Amino acid sequence: MSDLVDRWPVWAVFAAFWVIAMLRSNATYWAGRGLRAGGSRTRLAPHLDRPAVVRTEALVSRWGAPAVALGFLTIGVQTLVNAAAGALRMPLAHYLPATAVGSLLWATLYTSVGLAVWEAVTGGAWWWLLVVVAVVGLVAGTTTWFSRAASRRRRPTP
Repeated sequence: MSDLVDRWPVWAVFAAFWVIAMLRSNATYWAGRGLRAGGSRTRLAPHLDRPAVVRTEALVSRWGAPAVALGFLTIGVQTLVNAAAGALRMPLAHYLPATAVGSLLWATLYTSVGLAVWEAVTGGAWWWLLVVVAVVGLVAGTTTWFSRAASRRRRPTP
């Protein structure tokens, strides 16, 4: 991956990372909103009350936008925080600026240190990127399917 990125100007790599972070965080926010709304009426309801989910929702409820922005500096927690912001229906007027700032932090981190770590872990193998894209696609597809299935169950039959 770094061979391709090495040919890009730093500003383009930074911009690409910022766009990727914005797309991913907003998709996670909306998935959180959909899962909470639809999932509370399905067999997923017990999973939505797990301790990790409850703790994350309490953090977002208490700290709001700063928690969203600072969540981008962590691995794994950022996804939970963005999903919790959606599940808590954090107003977009608060969420969008927070995720924009968080995406700037994430893009800065990955433009500087992230690429070196990626190269060290993967040895520059492109197939790792394909695995990551496949996993993200699988998660997005599964989330969409569950959301639509829950929506169909809620609709009254004519």
